[in-house]
Order: sequence, then structure tokens, then C-alpha cells
Amino acid sequence: MEAHAIDPKRYPLLARIDGPADLKRLARAELKQLAEEIRAFLLEALAPIGGHLGANLGVVELTIALHYVFDSPREPIIWDVGHQSYVHKILTGRKEGIYTIRQTGGLSGFTKRDESPHDVFGAGHACTSISAALGFACARDLMGGTHQVVAVIGDGALGGGMALEALNHAGHLQKKLLVVLNDNEMSISPNVGAIANYLARIITGGPYARMREKAKEILARIPGALEAAHKLEAHAKGVLTPGGLFEELGFRYIGPIDGHDLDALIPTLENCRRLPGPVLLHVLTRKGKGFAPAEDSPEVWHGIGPFDPTTGKPLAKKGARPTWTNIFGDALVELAEHDPRIVAITAAMSAGTGLSRFAKRFPERFFDVGIAEQHAVTFAAGLAAAGMRPVCAIYSTFLQRAYDQIIHDVALQRLPVVFCLDRAGIVGADGATHAGILDLAYLRCVPNMVVMAPSSAAELVAMLAFALGQDAPCAIRYPRDEADPPMPDEAEAEPMQLGKARLVRKGEEGVLVAVGHTLARAQEALEAVGCDFALVDLRFVKPLDVALLAELAGASRPVVVVEEGVAAGGAGEAITAALVARGWRGRFVSVGVPDRFPPHGAPEDVRAALGLSAEAIAKRLQEAAA
Repeated sequence: MEAHAIDPKRYPLLARIDGPADLKRLARAELKQLAEEIRAFLLEALAPIGGHLGANLGVVELTIALHYVFDSPREPIIWDVGHQSYVHKILTGRKEGIYTIRQTGGLSGFTKRDESPHDVFGAGHACTSISAALGFACARDLMGGTHQVVAVIGDGALGGGMALEALNHAGHLQKKLLVVLNDNEMSISPNVGAIANYLARIITGGPYARMREKAKEILARIPGALEAAHKLEAHAKGVLTPGGLFEELGFRYIGPIDGHDLDALIPTLENCRRLPGPVLLHVLTRKGKGFAPAEDSPEVWHGIGPFDPTTGKPLAKKGARPTWTNIFGDALVELAEHDPRIVAITAAMSAGTGLSRFAKRFPERFFDVGIAEQHAVTFAAGLAAAGMRPVCAIYSTFLQRAYDQIIHDVALQRLPVVFCLDRAGIVGADGATHAGILDLAYLRCVPNMVVMAPSSAAELVAMLAFALGQDAPCAIRYPRDEADPPMPDEAEAEPMQLGKARLVRKGEEGVLVAVGHTLARAQEALEAVGCDFALVDLRFVKPLDVALLAELAGASRPVVVVEEGVAAGGAGEAITAALVARGWRGRFVSVGVPDRFPPHGAPEDVRAALGLSAEAIAKRLQEAAA
């Protein structure tokens, strides 16, 4: 995808920036104008294509200050999460590429190591920056370096267990390290939990600070009183002082300061650069800064589609159907109306997982645990062990972070937790970090786990009701795309039976098995080729309907399996093993994600590149039938 040229008349300062060295040549007085130009440029570039606008509008001054003070990439700046790195990309020689960001062949929407030497660490999942930065700091010391290492972490990510583990380790090692806490009181959904409340108390702690300074003035007049007060304060610091928690963990705490005030940011960062040991700089920013619609609705504007840059109104698709996410959310509310045991859990993604309506209807039965997937799963296990019916709605790619908890805390104890895996399969613009291509492989090998993949909205509704009636853990995976209406026909709406597939079409020459939402493409491919293959809607990846598959495959008929997940360890391998065990010796063709991470771009482009389009499936069918 071709990048546009920057208009030097509209953006006179920005047009001169091709890297951090150019930024450093600007006078301090010019930086505020540069910030205004960058905000205007972000609105212009992202309006036709969408993207992570709100977070990036909020970090304009902070990013300018970081690159003005530090020498990237020699002094690495590690972003958490990478979706707030658009301004970083602009200042590191990629400004024209912002017109292509998240598009096929364009820039990644996250930091990506092979895109630029300034992207020192890739980050599509939250809570990783402090751990990575500490690794960089230890490597620096082992190699005799003295430069600073910077981690920029959002306040939502700071509440994640991994971030807290990293703070604990960094405080213990006492390595020279700067953690910039970008506090905008938001992750994707509004922040929750004790850490968020603690930061809020720091922000509103002005009266304490003023009282402390006044007390110092008074005590300084009394011989010995100030020294005694310092000793008392040292013992009570973790309770009384702003940032006391971080100081107890071994960090020098500085802040909070205004993250939009370059005159405050730059000298503070310069001071932080010289300080030894770990330092935490608390910076206050406003998500969506400078664009009223994004400031007023930061959750909506976290990741936005194409929009009108004047009004902020989204450019809606004509005739758009409900998404799988919408269908799931509405179905769960209906089921919860009749079963008070049903509770819903999400990890900072209430809107993204379709649980906003549930949260409003049943606030006492809704739990947003923050960016803490491991806790979410074991919390669900505890609820299930106590007699509730928890539904844990987490993106497929994020559930990977809680794999041990799925195995040890849920499956091993055969607890009835329902995992609803949104964004399963190809996700398009978000790319490899968010693609849900591993869930079938990593879940089907877990004992006691039932794994389902609906081919339609009707099946999703039926599977959710089925899963909530089981006394074992169940997983349902579905994409982020638009879905058919909930009940398109009676055949698809029939009650689920454990491990039973649906025969969509009979055939004598072979078997085409579609996993989940690949059914429509598989059917299109079969009609295009015209071969006499049976078509099976698999429904259950575990347990498999081996009886039906073996009957259709016979002794040696070819079998083609289409799945939007990795072929290695996926449904196709499970089917092949089951059929071979029954004596089948036919030809097997796997149509799944090959052994590589998918690129970002329009979903249809990504599927074509991976051999998952209807046209590609048709070619594989012809090979099998030959």
C-alpha cells in the first residue's frame, strides 16, 4: 500500500522530522506547535481508515519529550501497549506510513521489531514493558553500558500481575531504569481495582503535599525536630506519602506531573535520565486529547473505524449485520434472566467482548478484573466450585496468557467454566499479536475440555445454552466478523448434542469438513468445483463425531478439513488420527493456517495470503478429488 507525502504547508514542522535527530534540532518553543501539527495529522490520516486514535492523541507531548531527551534506539523506549506508539512511529521516520497503518502492506498498529530499529520490542499484549526493559537494563550492565532504558506503561496495564512481578524484581535488582506511568485513568474499558484507586488517590493528593511542605518549614525552626520527623516519615512512608507503594518496592517515585506540559516533561525527564537505580515517573494524560469526541468517549475511541474528522461520527457500513460479539452478548443476557447462577467475567474488555449489556442488566453478576487474564480464569474456577455458572469472555489471543490456569485450576478439577473466545481466527488489521489462530490446538489437548466452533449465529446461541448446562469446562470460539441473524433456519437451531456434527450435504466422492465460521467459504468452494463431496459442519472439535466422519470417509475417500486456526495440532490432525485409528487410508488435505504468524491487513487479503479464501479452498478440493 502506497504512503502519502506530508503537506509541508499544512505541517511545516512535521515535514522536517525524519527521525529523532531532526526533532532535537527544533527549539523548545517550537515543540508545542509540533504537537498541534501531529494531532491534526493523526486526525487526517486515520479518519479514512480508523485505528487507535484516542490513546495516541493522549501521548503526543509525552512522546515528543521522550524522543527530545533520550537517544533512541541507543536508549531504548519500550511501549506498553504498542497501540499507543503511532506518534513514536511518526517521529522515527515513518510518518508517511501512518496513512497505511493497519492496512494490507502498511505499517503495523503495534511496535514491531522488523519494522524499525526504534521498535526495540514488539508489544501487542499489555503488561510486558517493565519486564522487557529490565532485561535490556541487565544486558546493558553486563556489556558495560551506562545509557538509560525507558518503559512506558499505561495505568491499566500496571494492574496486571506480570507488571507487578516486574516492579518487584526491578526494585530488588536496583538497576538504572525509568518506568513512565502514563496515567489516563483508562485501559480500553475504564480501569478497575485497587491499583486504579491508589493512583486516583495520588492524583488528588495535593492537600497532603502542601501540608507536608508547610510542616517542614515549621519544623526547620526547631532544633532536631526536622531530623526526627524524617525518621518517623521513613517508617510510615508506605502509608503516608504519594507513591509510597512504588518506593516500598524499591523505586524512586516522581510525580504526578502534567503529561501535556512540555515545559514540565522535558526537564523532569532530563533529571530522571541522570538518576541511578529504578525510577517511576507518574505522568497524567488525557485519552483523546484535543479531539472532543475522543475525550468525551474514550472507550469508544480506543479503536475506531473510519470516521468524519469534523463531527467524529463513524462512517457506518450500509446494511451492517450484528457481529458475533453482539449475538453472544444478547444471548447471554437472555439466558441469565432465567438462571441466577450465571455470572460474566472479562479482563478489561467489557465492550469488546459484548458484555456491556450484561453489565448494565446484572451489575452484581458482572466482574471486570482488569488486564489480568490469569486471575480471571482462576476467579471463574472459584465461582464455579462454589456453585455458580461463570462465563469467561476473553479474546482468543489473550486467553493464551492464562493457559496454566485453564489446565490446573479449571480442567483438572472439571469445573463448569464456559470460555467464550471472541476474535478467534483472522482478525485483520490488528495482525499477528491479536490473531486467534492457536486456540483449537492449545485447547483440544486439555483433558475434560469440550471445544466448540459455531458456523452461524444460531449455533452460537445454541452452544452457549448447551455449555451452561454441562458439568465440565467448555470453550466456544467465534470470529469478530458480522454474523447471520440468530435463527436463520430450524436445522441450525436444533439443540446441541455432545460431540455431534451436522451433515449439511451428502456426497459419495469424499468429505469436506468445515470448522466453525469457515462453513460458508467451504460451501462456496464446493459449489464452484462441483465435485460430489459430503459437507460436514463439525461443531465439536472435541469430542469429535468420529462415527459420522468414519461413515462418510469410508475406507479411502479423500477428506479435506478447513479451519481458521493453525494446521499444526488443529482439528484436521485430530480428525486424521481418529480416522486412521479406524482403518481409513485415504488422502487427507489440510486447509488451515500455515506454520507462520499471519500478516495484518483486510481480513479477505489475509485469508487469501494464507490460503483460506473460498478460491484457495476450491483449488485444494480439486487436488483432493483428482
